[in-house]
Parts: sequence; structure tokens; C-alpha cells
Amino acid sequence: MTNPWLQLNGKTYSYTQLKLSDGPAPVTDFEKSTLAFCRAWIGGQEHFSLSTSGSTGLPKPITLRREQMEGSARLTAAALDLKPGYHALLCLDPRYIAGQMMLVRSFVTGMNVIAVEPSANPFDSLQPDLKIDFAAIVPYQLQTILDSVSDKNSLNKLKAVLVGGAAISAKVKTLLHPLHCLVYSTYGMTETLSHIALQALNGPSPQDYFQVLPGITIGTDARGCLTIAAGYLGKDDIITNDLVELLGPGQFKWLGRLDRVINSGGVKVIPEKIEKACEEIIEELGLANRCFVAGLPDDRLGTRVVLVVEGQPFSESMKRDLYTRMEKALGKYEVPKEMKFIPRFAETSSQKVDRNATLNR
Repeated sequence: MTNPWLQLNGKTYSYTQLKLSDGPAPVTDFEKSTLAFCRAWIGGQEHFSLSTSGSTGLPKPITLRREQMEGSARLTAAALDLKPGYHALLCLDPRYIAGQMMLVRSFVTGMNVIAVEPSANPFDSLQPDLKIDFAAIVPYQLQTILDSVSDKNSLNKLKAVLVGGAAISAKVKTLLHPLHCLVYSTYGMTETLSHIALQALNGPSPQDYFQVLPGITIGTDARGCLTIAAGYLGKDDIITNDLVELLGPGQFKWLGRLDRVINSGGVKVIPEKIEKACEEIIEELGLANRCFVAGLPDDRLGTRVVLVVEGQPFSESMKRDLYTRMEKALGKYEVPKEMKFIPRFAETSSQKVDRNATLNR
């Protein structure tokens, strides 16, 4: 096996150079944070501090142990059959868990790392003949790649792709079916050191549920929320606020966040279910607007269900068409009572929609 290496924005570093802090000087913030983590890891650092994403609340600091990160990386490597000498693409911010764990998986398995600045389409920064075997991206990047015929073909040459950070639309899932490259949706969080479960979106056996990785045990608490136990995490279970439906052994469907449930007129509705239906309807109408569902104060209902849409207001005929379709797809109490348009959604530092900040604009 040849010695693995890191290629960072076209500049190549051997592991020896990383250990000795040698090689080309970093220029961008991405280069600085990537090199800082690589050098700390290769230098044997035992503890790593980072922040949660802040997509479901205030970001909070968390400290992870090296052995925990190695344990998580080995589970993914075994599940996806990652091998020494593979080329792994890093196109996510290494200040957060998804980017960091791409690096750790590479170190643990002996894969080479090709790192490029995070962007809507990371393939724009790659040489056309550069071989990539494995990547982790977010849905927005996946959509942008699929919109380009040449980049879609490049994606198809990979062996496996992980997609996380947000829900994947039904339209995108349909576009994945013809691909030879296996694409997986992930379930996880900073506290679980990235994903603990995968959902195959294409290939010979597409799934509509998540399957946990070997060694992970799941259950639900009295609230119906997912509990997670994993040897690499330690003795205590992780108690989530994610409402799930347990299926077969190690299988579950994610329903939504408990802390996002809306009590409207005494009826509890799950925003994520409404969001999924509305996103599909918006796509059916030939539109590409992002949306989310929120509960806003209401004198009569206490809280009313509101559909928040990114972009300029729809025409009255378009709104009527949208409501007609929503009434067919959703229950009586799930249909939004109002449609609110905001020109541009606010985002967290990890490019997830910040619902609270968006509503305060």
C-alpha cells in the first residue's frame, strides 16, 4: 500500500509533512482548519472540541475522545467497504462533525484525502480525470451536481456517497435511481459523532427507512423519541428529541422533532410531515422554493400552522392550486392556515436553514 496523502485545494501534503507541520502554507480559512485538524490527529491528540450545528437550538460546545471518533469511523468503513488507497472527497467544513469525520475515516482506513473549498458544486474544483471513490455532501450540493450532466456523470463514478444535514426531496430521490453510485441518506448528530444509521436511496434495494450500523442499539422512550446505545459512545444511552417509528431489528422511520410539534387548537401536528408534502407539491408545480412549517400565535387556536416559503409571493392562482393540493395530501388540521413569504432564508454557519432567525427577519 502506498503512503496516503492529502491534496488540499490542489496542494499535496504527505502524512510526514502534516506531522512535521511542513508543506505549503494555508491561505483560506478552509485550508487552515483542515490542516489544523489533520496535524492534531496525526500528532496523536486525544481530545477534540467542536460545536453542535445550531439547527435545532443554540450551538453548544462538545468534547470528543479520539477513541470514540475511531470507533465511529470503523463502523462506517465496514458498512461501506472503504479500503486503503481509495480517494475520499472532503467538501464540508472541517470545523463541524461531518467534515471532521470524513478526515478521521480517511486516517483510520488509509484513504487519500482530496479536499476542496465547500461550495454548491464541489466537482467544479476538481480536475476531470481525478478519481474519487467516496464523498459526503449535503442535499443542496447533491441537487446542484445532479443539475449538471457532466457532474452527474462524475458522481456516478463514485462507489458511495453520504448525504446528510437535511431532508432529501422526492424529486432528487427519483433522479438517483439510474445511478450506479450508491447514495445513502444519513441519520446522526454531533453527539453520535456523525451518523449511526444509513438509508439506501438507490441501488438494488432502496429503503424508505434507516438501518443502524452494526453495534448500534436503538429504542424509544416514553415520549416516542429515539434512544441510541453504541459501544464507542460509552455506557450511557443518548436520548434524542426525534420522534420515530420502530420497524424491524435496527430499523426506524424518522417522523420529526418533538420540540417542533405544533399544538393547534388542541391537535398535535408534526411539521416535518407537512413540510415533506408541501415540498413535493411545490416541485410538482414546477417551482424550486425552499419551505418550512412553523407554529405562530393565534387568538383562536393558540397556535396556527404556517407555511414559510423562500422567495417572492406566489400569484393568487398559484396559491389556490397549492392549497387544493395540500387539502388532498394532508389532514384537516395539518393544512397551513397561512402562507408567509420571505425573500431569503437565514442559515446557520453550517448552511442549514435557521428557522427562528428567518421568522425574525
